[in-house]
Amino acid sequence: MQLESRVALITGADSGIGQAAAFLLAIEGAKIAALDLKEEELQATVQRIREGGGEAIPVAADISQPDQMKKAVQKVFEEWGRLDIVFANAGINGVWAPLEDLEPEEWDRTLDTNLKGTYLTVKYAVPHLKKQGGSVIVTASINGTRKFSGTGATAYSCSKAGQVAFTKMVALELAPHRVRVNVICPGAVETDIGENTEKKNVEAVRIPVEYPEGHIPLTHGEPGSPEQVAQLVLFLASDASSLITGTEVWIDGAESLLQG
Repeated sequence: MQLESRVALITGADSGIGQAAAFLLAIEGAKIAALDLKEEELQATVQRIREGGGEAIPVAADISQPDQMKKAVQKVFEEWGRLDIVFANAGINGVWAPLEDLEPEEWDRTLDTNLKGTYLTVKYAVPHLKKQGGSVIVTASINGTRKFSGTGATAYSCSKAGQVAFTKMVALELAPHRVRVNVICPGAVETDIGENTEKKNVEAVRIPVEYPEGHIPLTHGEPGSPEQVAQLVLFLASDASSLITGTEVWIDGAESLLQG
């Protein structure tokens, strides 16, 4: 197995991309610390891994809170004595709205969760990763990195662009310690994140653009699956990507090339 004896911390592990990655990395031998806001929401993820013969623990924390994330990472280290892989995946779409309708507290919540949350997740993991080297994977988006036509997604896009800059800065800083840091930029994927998106007056300012052949060329408009993204996470977590760091990888079926 590619990840045998390694320990992985995965945020946003109760559903979607995080859950799919937890399952796949566990199959490949990794011990999984599944993190989300509430421990009870992680039971399905942890139970399935354990039933498949893997090792997993639930970790409850708000990624935007320093004290909670510091304790979460410490819990992982106390459980297994090491940390090799960090998948900083948790995030929100937040409020999408014209700039004049976007409230400061709505901006702050999106940036605190997506960008500050990534910073805190990686910050507290770094001392443990440095001991033997490892891999950090950050989930950003096509929005703010190669696509800018998502009307109203200003706070979200800025948080995702910030994650790419964060990845490149930290990749260089940690390279002497054999810690690789990369960022994935998914397009449309079948997850429930869209259900938690609040949109205000977006249609009133949307630029009218239509694509007659569908908005995802490679799949004729069909969204990707969490499992497809998990395969990319596995590659970046494994030694198969041992010379790759500081790199963003778009996984979107050419959606962002068409709609950028």
